[in-house]
Amino acid sequence: MGQEPTAPAVVTSADVARLAGVSRATVSFVLNNTQAHRVSDTTRARVLEAAQQLGYVPHAAARSLRAGRSNLVLMPASVSAAGRLVATWVDDLESELERHGYVLVLHAGRFPDPVSAARAWAELRPAAVVALDGDGLSGQAVDVLSRAGVRGVMAFASREVTGAHIIDLDQERIGAMAAMHLLSRGCRSLGVVMPRERGLATFARPRLAGAEGVAARSTATVSALELSFTHESAAELAGNWREVGLDGVFAYNDEYAALLMHALRAAGVAVPGDVAVVGCDDLVLSALQEPPLTSVRLDLPTPAEVADALHDLVERGVPPQVRGVQPVLVHRRSS
Repeated sequence: MGQEPTAPAVVTSADVARLAGVSRATVSFVLNNTQAHRVSDTTRARVLEAAQQLGYVPHAAARSLRAGRSNLVLMPASVSAAGRLVATWVDDLESELERHGYVLVLHAGRFPDPVSAARAWAELRPAAVVALDGDGLSGQAVDVLSRAGVRGVMAFASREVTGAHIIDLDQERIGAMAAMHLLSRGCRSLGVVMPRERGLATFARPRLAGAEGVAARSTATVSALELSFTHESAAELAGNWREVGLDGVFAYNDEYAALLMHALRAAGVAVPGDVAVVGCDDLVLSALQEPPLTSVRLDLPTPAEVADALHDLVERGVPPQVRGVQPVLVHRRSS
């Protein structure tokens, strides 16, 4: 019988110190870029060369213990199709956080309630949590995070959450703005797309409520339209459009709007002749549609602003002053 393969030996900082001819403390100072301890350029180069030669990777948990805090920033990723606007913004935020020495970690777990979610996040002992869906947080959940040593919780939300620092994002206002525009264009029978993709109902429901609130003050009606981000789903909805009898639609975002407009055109439904269409996010593709797509632009705080404020919160406990998200209607020929 052959021998079972043995696991390769784990390379430690002691191995790096031995090869470089320095102490483990010096290895720590160099690899952690500790500013309080001066190390000569020659020694620093020798340590880095030894670490590279051995394939040494620092232990994140041990580094956190030495530093007194984690360098992780956790972002709950509760949606399966966040859209290009959010994806690009998060990608830029990752780069800005890296500038401050943080690592952004997306946590894709599904949980029955905010406290269960907070307990799972707290197990990673992040320095901070940034929640794009802050309306799903609770004060009790934030307390769980604080007791676990999380130094700051920032959340995009339409309401105050005890213990969290809120960046104002009112989803109802977005839906209301789209509906008011459609009413101003003469539409009286409105549809609001409700994506079937996981997690998006969290954002779509308040947008629907915003449109319903506007319609309630007029003679207009609002219908919820379930739509998956697939050609088949859009074609099915468009095929029944004349029976549904809607003359205006807020399509959740630009991507769903573009999908629906192409399906409507294929079904012989004219935009905006038969139905006016409004998207959201004002992506580059909006102006390239035929007809060009009316959209609600979301003026977000920059990733640099959020990263700087989060760093101040973690390092000095300074409450962040970050401007909220402002929706702006961009009118084009689809409505």
